Amino acid sequence: MNCSKTPDLVLLGLSRDPEQWEFFFCLFLALYLLSLLGNLLLLLTIGTDSHLHTPMYFFLGQLSLVDVCFTSTTAPKMLQTLWTSNGAISFSDCLMQLYFFAVFADMDSLLLTVMAIDHYAAICHPLRYPILMTPCRCGLLVAASWGVAHSISLIHTLLLSQLFFYPNQEIPHFFCDLGPLLWLSCSDANLNEDLVVALTGFLGISPLLCIISSYACVFHAVAMVPSAQGKKKALATCTSHLCTVILFYSTVFVAYLKPPSTSRSPGEMVAAVMYTLVTPTLNPFIYSLRNKDVKSSLKMILGIESSQD
Repeated sequence: MNCSKTPDLVLLGLSRDPEQWEFFFCLFLALYLLSLLGNLLLLLTIGTDSHLHTPMYFFLGQLSLVDVCFTSTTAPKMLQTLWTSNGAISFSDCLMQLYFFAVFADMDSLLLTVMAIDHYAAICHPLRYPILMTPCRCGLLVAASWGVAHSISLIHTLLLSQLFFYPNQEIPHFFCDLGPLLWLSCSDANLNEDLVVALTGFLGISPLLCIISSYACVFHAVAMVPSAQGKKKALATCTSHLCTVILFYSTVFVAYLKPPSTSRSPGEMVAAVMYTLVTPTLNPFIYSLRNKDVKSSLKMILGIESSQD
């Protein structure tokens, strides 16, 4: 079979059973719209309330912005495939989707790490916190995260663009992911796969180790607090972030803790739906429902009267 650098590709989507397409379309359209609404509302709340112009909420706003872009990278094409039963996608569009998917996935990981560092500075060095986390340093941390995410994602995309692929291939996925594309290649992709594994490990394991180290220091500092009320207050600021970290990394590891070119199982497809759509949808609600400052600002924006305790 002849190989090509610009193959015609078809995304098979979530299911080959036409009877399930309408259900999946309605379900994921609702999740996508809820994700947009929740994250944009959280962005609006943080942007309009001056009391929330702090490092913690600055990073949270960046996370919401990334989540809006993240879901918008995969959900529209998935919904189009379910609605039209046509998952055809050009190779250039596939590479573009892969690039943006990788950028925003990496940014999620890096921002969660930056937020863990912020919690570490606030709890372990409270007196030096205003000096450590200045607006300039916060901006540099986010800018550096964007730079790293862009560089790694560009390398992934360029590696794939140099490979040859079997023409007229079906991708057993609902978006253009790295593993299925490597699996379709008719070039020797061993070197590329090794590099991809190394880069993915660097951006997957390194941030997680940094998060674990930060929270080890945080829990040690909290253990030294004499009052139970003080411990509860310190841990309350970390609970929402920890929930997001656990949800994000548990689903990502299910999908990617194996060589990229191996076949995908149904469980990995569920995990992919979780981290591409469900987790970004839940994030704003995890942070707003457990945060009195955000809830108070939301009530003010929505014109809801706060009841007196």
